[in-house]
Amino acid sequence: MPIFNLAELAQPESLALLKDIRRGIEKESLRVTPGGELAQTDHPVGLGSAMTHDRITTDFSEALLEFITPPVATPEQALEILDQIHRFTYSQIGDERLWVNSMPGRIGRDKDIPVARYGKSHSGTMKTIYRLGLGLRYGRAMQTIAGIHYNFSLPNTFWEWLQEKEGGDNTGNKESLCAFKTRRYFDLIRNFRRHYWLLIYLFGAAPAVCGTFVQGREHKLQPFDGDGRSLYAPQATSLRMGDLGYTSDAQKSLIVCYNDLQNYLSTLCAAISRPYGPYHELGVKDEEGNYQQLSTGLLQIENEFYSPIRPKNPAGMGETALSALDARGVEYIEVRCLDLNPFVPLGVEAPQMRFLDAFLLHCLLSDSPLSDDADYRAIQQNQQRIVYHGRDPELQLIHNGSERKLTDWAAELLDEIAPMADLLDQAWSSKDYARALNAQRDKVTGKTKTPAAQMLAEMHEHKQTFFQWASAKAEQHRQYFLDRPLDASEQAEFVRLAQESLQKQQSIEEADTGSFEDFLGKYYAQYTFCQR
Repeated sequence: MPIFNLAELAQPESLALLKDIRRGIEKESLRVTPGGELAQTDHPVGLGSAMTHDRITTDFSEALLEFITPPVATPEQALEILDQIHRFTYSQIGDERLWVNSMPGRIGRDKDIPVARYGKSHSGTMKTIYRLGLGLRYGRAMQTIAGIHYNFSLPNTFWEWLQEKEGGDNTGNKESLCAFKTRRYFDLIRNFRRHYWLLIYLFGAAPAVCGTFVQGREHKLQPFDGDGRSLYAPQATSLRMGDLGYTSDAQKSLIVCYNDLQNYLSTLCAAISRPYGPYHELGVKDEEGNYQQLSTGLLQIENEFYSPIRPKNPAGMGETALSALDARGVEYIEVRCLDLNPFVPLGVEAPQMRFLDAFLLHCLLSDSPLSDDADYRAIQQNQQRIVYHGRDPELQLIHNGSERKLTDWAAELLDEIAPMADLLDQAWSSKDYARALNAQRDKVTGKTKTPAAQMLAEMHEHKQTFFQWASAKAEQHRQYFLDRPLDASEQAEFVRLAQESLQKQQSIEEADTGSFEDFLGKYYAQYTFCQR
């Protein structure tokens, strides 16, 4: 329930603050050949430097593109920028396509998945070695999974208003705005973690995989329509979020505390700083003396911790993400549990973004008790249940120490989110947020299909394997972008950004001094702040 009277937020002067919410998108997509195989080509030089470009980079693989929009005021603005990035990218990748599903198609042997490269600078070398370490620890196939990250922040004017409403005073002894924001963002994060199963249920779009993805691996899947070329779980939502995707047996022993920033920092610092037996046995370097991972800690760096949400503050060149949080607090949060929506060309659409805004506002403005180990384990268990059985209408989830039917809990949550959607509609003089919320109600009641159910229904109706279905969607979306090339001025601007990024990478490489070992030592020395 809300922790204060929402009527106060409905006043015109406070409603206006909601219009200053900022959101941004990070969207990953694999480059594939016309035949649907993973591209073996280098990151196209026409796209610029993956090391320094603000909008076009790579994630794990040379073939795994990542598109980034800056924080903007409306979903439409973010989607317009994302659309332009796609159109420019298609002008630079020849006959390759962007795979539109979170789960990859035919990726071949693990060793044939090309790891991303970022040039010869110390920081670029570190980025590549980190990815080599991920491949060594978890296998490269898992790292080809793609998703949508949603960045969300509220303006300082809102935080000042909220601090005053929650009892801040002018005595000079009150909590600093930075500390208040950080504490309340962690309140949001705890509630998000308790409820993000709802997002996996509503937006999960990865119920099936190509049989080659699990070749030689243990799994719980079964053949789709009796055809072993595609595997699925009949009631699955997002296999990406399960044990075939971004989960790790090693990390299951890691209980990260989200009760406050210092606990969060110290837990992750410990996981980075202390050697982990199995990774220690592998060694930092291979038999030929080449780096194969950055360190032997449970985590090489904080980004290796797979979490559905992260507190963030932009880090400077050479600064660790944890150091940035320690120095400047939480500036925004990054939602990481969203699959690509293969039914829309951009992989995400405005109604989904509006629902996320209302969902996140609910997480912030509702009571958020501190977490304990039981809460942490219940969250993990609910994730596993929703991944494999989320579309079972009788599924039970763990709620306050007992079992509760998913559809009942989902309906209650949507009712609680509705006032947030109403506030946002009032702020924007629209009904768009209410419509976005009602679209999710229709999924819960069975009036419309979830993306996962829709995908399986189409595969069955057209007698297609996962690979055939996904390939057809990739071709449709490719044509959508090719039919709408950028105008000359837009194209020229992206060319300019690409060239500037290449020059920036060269400048970084020329400015490097000392050995890589010294660079790495100084980088890891930053984690000692957690030991004070």
